[in-house]
Amino acid sequence: MATATTLSPADAEKLNNLKSAVAGLNQISVNEKAGFINLVGRYLSGEAQHIDWSKIQTPTDEVVVPYDNLAPLSEDPAETKKLLDKLVVLKLNGGLGTTMGCTGPKSVIEVRNGLTFLDLIVKQIEALNAKFGCSVPLLLMNSFNTHDDTLKIVEKYVNSNIDIHTFNQSQYPRLVTEDFAPLPCKGNSGKDGWYPPGHGDVFPSLMNSGKLDALLAKGKEYVFVANSDNLGAIVDLKILNHLILNKNEYCMEVTPKTLADVKGGTLISNEGKVQLLEIAQVPDEHVNEFKSIEKFKIFNTNNLWVNLSAIKRLVEADALKMEIIPNPKEVDGVKVLQLETAAGAAIKFFDRAIGANVPRSRFLPVKATSDLLLVQSDLYTLTDEGYVIRNPARSNPSNPSIELGPEFKKVANFLGRFKSIPSIIDLDSLKVTGDVWFGSGVTLKGKVTIAAKSGVKLEIPDGAVIANKDINGPEDI
Repeated sequence: MATATTLSPADAEKLNNLKSAVAGLNQISVNEKAGFINLVGRYLSGEAQHIDWSKIQTPTDEVVVPYDNLAPLSEDPAETKKLLDKLVVLKLNGGLGTTMGCTGPKSVIEVRNGLTFLDLIVKQIEALNAKFGCSVPLLLMNSFNTHDDTLKIVEKYVNSNIDIHTFNQSQYPRLVTEDFAPLPCKGNSGKDGWYPPGHGDVFPSLMNSGKLDALLAKGKEYVFVANSDNLGAIVDLKILNHLILNKNEYCMEVTPKTLADVKGGTLISNEGKVQLLEIAQVPDEHVNEFKSIEKFKIFNTNNLWVNLSAIKRLVEADALKMEIIPNPKEVDGVKVLQLETAAGAAIKFFDRAIGANVPRSRFLPVKATSDLLLVQSDLYTLTDEGYVIRNPARSNPSNPSIELGPEFKKVANFLGRFKSIPSIIDLDSLKVTGDVWFGSGVTLKGKVTIAAKSGVKLEIPDGAVIANKDINGPEDI
């Protein structure tokens, strides 16, 4: 905890006033109040955010293990069951689908064949439990934004063979930038007064919810944490087996960077420790170097494997001091500050922590409708067990780049503009702007640009095949 000695007198007073104000907020628990004050204290003490660039080294294959170098798996189903019985799957479910125009949890957006992210996750774990006779539980970490909706949604899985648990991450008050007072104390006591402090909060929240002790009591050893919108984040026994054999307390899945991922965090070795390097920590003069895919070849997928006993040990010791990410916002014209942390940054506190350099197929996030177009297209198929598999008919290892204009931003509008999703197996890139509507059975190949003139509705007819074309009107089709 940042003590008054590490703070300037003005900051110490700020923190004390904040403590008194937060003490009166009865919407949150004692643990949440303490966690929040601790975070603000660390922020005010100005903990070094920047890294000594000269000490950074590229991690070796011992530290970031190539997927093919992971220990081989036993073929014996009894051994597989043993592994699975040590595992818990945890999906980060705190996000709303606001970017895509949805009001509820993002995990209930339909992905394929009428199935949502959550349906697919449940199908996958059901299949594992049925096949190996094990009991892998599913945990959903909600935020106060998604909690009520998620509880209603999981009722439909009541007859499933999975133990599904939900718990909430912390709820912290937004800070008014001007006077450092909590926004809820300023009369904004609705949801806008609060924020969930990033997924780095998963570790203390797992502990504070009582779920961590319950899982340890059942003999669980590792948790696989992933974003609920990453369709590639499926249980991988090879990784779990490797961690158990080598007593690695933490593993971050990384994958080779493409030009689309240049801002993603990467793993480095710093004074003998593996750690996550985020773009926000990079000194300005080195940002271009950070973005280069020559020096920093991998990025963090946010698929994390963590030892449960180690989480308990570190949370109890208050040792998980992840870098603070300040996130300035504006609420009803008031400038506020949210302090957040990221789960990947915890890697440096765990013993024998490693990265695993995994195939790109394990990173298939749906952040926007352009990603939804990819996973709903013939580029992917859906198996009965809920896995989204890439179509082997596509020879190019990378996905087409897709840019859709603002008319396609919301899921409802996106779905309305396609009679059916076009075939894109041979597509390199697609850029769509303006009032464009797609008929059914359209095929897109090579580089395609479709730009409707302002005020003109441009309809792509049923069955059209468009290859390497710029289309500005019906005459170009």
